[in-house]
Amino acid sequence: MEIFRFDKSTGKYIDHYHSNFIMSRIVKTEKASQIGCMHLDANGIIGFHQAVVPQLLLVVNGEGWVRSDDGLKVKIKKGEAVFWEKGEGHETTTDTGLMAIVIESEELTPSAFMLKRE
Repeated sequence: MEIFRFDKSTGKYIDHYHSNFIMSRIVKTEKASQIGCMHLDANGIIGFHQAVVPQLLLVVNGEGWVRSDDGLKVKIKKGEAVFWEKGEGHETTTDTGLMAIVIESEELTPSAFMLKRE
């Protein structure tokens, strides 16, 4: 399990075409990808299971806990992303609720674009 950041401070200012915004890059894939949005209410859980393909979970609202095969629970919050390799066991829980975007693809290398959390 690796934890990355995609909050505003990791982004790059874009002014092309008279734009005015910050872009935090996440991933680029050449192969097929599946993208979804998960909504966990208070005390929600994505039960422990093995990742069928590499998976990137991006928390866009709220906070919670994640764990992988080592069993250690790690706090995760808005602006952070968790990456699990294919076959890696993982679980996500929350006491207060969270919303996350999940990207699944045989070809994910978030370390090429995002900073690891310290």
